[in-house]
Amino acid sequence: MRVLLLGSGGFLGRYVAEHLLADPAVQLTALGRGDDADVRFDLSNGSPGALTRFLNAVHPGVVINCAGATRGGARELTRHNTVAVATVCESLRRSGCGARLVQIGCSAEYGPSQPGSSTAEDAVPRPGGPYGVSKLAATELVLGSGLDAVVLRVFSPVGPGTPAGSPLGRLAEAMRRAMQSGESELKLSGLGVQRDFVDVRDVARAVHAASLSAAQGVVNIGTGRAVRLREAASVLARVAGFGGALHEIDSPPGRVPAAVGHIPAPAHPHGMAHAHATAHGHAPAHPQAAAEHGGGPGGAGNATTYPYPDGCGSWQQADVRTARDRLGWRSRIPLEESLADIWMEAACRI
Repeated sequence: MRVLLLGSGGFLGRYVAEHLLADPAVQLTALGRGDDADVRFDLSNGSPGALTRFLNAVHPGVVINCAGATRGGARELTRHNTVAVATVCESLRRSGCGARLVQIGCSAEYGPSQPGSSTAEDAVPRPGGPYGVSKLAATELVLGSGLDAVVLRVFSPVGPGTPAGSPLGRLAEAMRRAMQSGESELKLSGLGVQRDFVDVRDVARAVHAASLSAAQGVVNIGTGRAVRLREAASVLARVAGFGGALHEIDSPPGRVPAAVGHIPAPAHPHGMAHAHATAHGHAPAHPQAAAEHGGGPGGAGNATTYPYPDGCGSWQQADVRTARDRLGWRSRIPLEESLADIWMEAACRI
């Protein structure tokens, strides 16, 4: 099977490429903006005609689009996430290759959901920000293209290579700094948000399964379980061997902020002992605002904010039955393993 992968240099794209290269039946060609791509091409500026000529030359059976932007203003997001997908769809229509399109969407297309609920593919999308709007517009272009196509709405991808600008990436970095400087506590905010975290390697398996399937329309990719960021922080502290206290500073009005967990150091700390090198990308899967650091390095003044400005409110959880039924896919890697891999990379900077 000949596969053309767009956006092979990003966080998701690198693991998709790695997974596909492990399949001897796949002949992979990577197209992107980076030097590591087989062919350099910028979808946001390239013409449909140029891409059509390339498609006719390579004649892929499947085109996978992992390309896109997660940061920037509305105009930039539209150019990279919407106009680029319009170019892909038009090129495939003009080409005679008849390739199947696997488009990577995201859960930000749905917007906020009711706490406790699982969001299914038939939910009415109400994106809460320009990133979600640009990705939803891309999904609508794909669904209306008449192509053999499927859109994978990936929820919150984590694992090795998690971007340093993401909430979990920034949390790991703050913990690394605290351990390096010998601080006994870490003050955090924004830990009440709940997201459906899915390992990037499981996402790569889902992309492969979608390439081989006949599924069309939208398919959610997640674990089906929302996890509070507070819980993820506690697990990260445990795998890191952080013996200090985690304090949450943004409690509801009228409530005194309390420690969200005092994680005793294990008898045999293995935060760094199990570190291993893993290739990773650079682009986060969701837009993340920069963390705000107040006060001095440690003590009461070292408060770190981890906002989740994806426009999805306090809760997101995927209904993953369609992925199970139509792709034969389920998530496999537990969040603790994903967090351990995030910490391994942060620990290497100590």
